[in-house]
Amino acid sequence: MVKTIPKKRFLSVLIKLKRNAMYAKANVFGLSHPVVVACSQELDTLLNRYQGIRAIQ
Repeated sequence: MVKTIPKKRFLSVLIKLKRNAMYAKANVFGLSHPVVVACSQELDTLLNRYQGIRAIQ
């Protein structure tokens, strides 16, 4: 039997991973580098999706 991870929990893990990746990139490239900005935007998208799920439940 395959266990499924609830969507909210899965997004929470993705958010933590993306945040850590953004911090690492910011330490190397600086906060205003396009790579860091793109990563930040991806994090924003994940956070918006997470907030949307929380509002429904």
